[in-house]
Amino acid sequence: MIFGLEFPSMENLVEWPGVFNKIALIHMLSVLIPTVVFLLAARQKGLVPRGTRTVAETTVGFVEEQIILPTMGTEGLKYLPLLVSFFLYVFFGNITEVIPFFQMPAMARMGGPLVLALIAWAMFISVGVKHNGLGYFKSVLFPPGVPKWLYPLVTPIEVLSTFLIRPFSHAVRLFANMLAGHILLVTFGVLCIGLWAAQVTVVVIGLTFPGLVAFTAFEVGVSLIQAFVFTILAAVYIGGALHPNH
Repeated sequence: MIFGLEFPSMENLVEWPGVFNKIALIHMLSVLIPTVVFLLAARQKGLVPRGTRTVAETTVGFVEEQIILPTMGTEGLKYLPLLVSFFLYVFFGNITEVIPFFQMPAMARMGGPLVLALIAWAMFISVGVKHNGLGYFKSVLFPPGVPKWLYPLVTPIEVLSTFLIRPFSHAVRLFANMLAGHILLVTFGVLCIGLWAAQVTVVVIGLTFPGLVAFTAFEVGVSLIQAFVFTILAAVYIGGALHPNH
């Protein structure tokens, strides 16, 4: 209780009844909005981009120059559609945290990040096998240059870290950051309402409300950063599968 106001339970913060609920709606919009933007951008003619085409080209250029080229080089450009999809899907699934009515990031529920992480996991394994054959697994599990007597120790570690822990950590990193930010925003929101209802001095309210505004702006940045981090990790994993011996 804060000044007579009850803080929402964890269930109320992250759960909604029914199969089609707020989280499902956010996931659908995270697919629909980028799709509409790119379809509208594709219809524009001429050399000078404008409107939705500017947004689409800027996003593609950002992923290409800031994610793909530094991690995979030009060889990774063939994976541009996948990585742009990751970036936009995660971003739109995050930014709803600061949008009225939604006020919840879909990525604060483990299901969404886990599915995306499993797609990235399946992708880098497929890329590794496609470009290196079954020798990909040998290169990962028995790294060249490691003394053979260390393989009984190194190989189980590689199995766990590369094929089991990697998708889990990839998902948890996104989920945990968004859930923590969501809880912080709710905490400051309830605190502001409680202080206002209790008619606390203007000095105290003057500190809490700017704090809420600052955290909201911070979470906008976090939404973008987490989309970038998730996507660049996927690019690193795929790039590593292309050349497992490097």
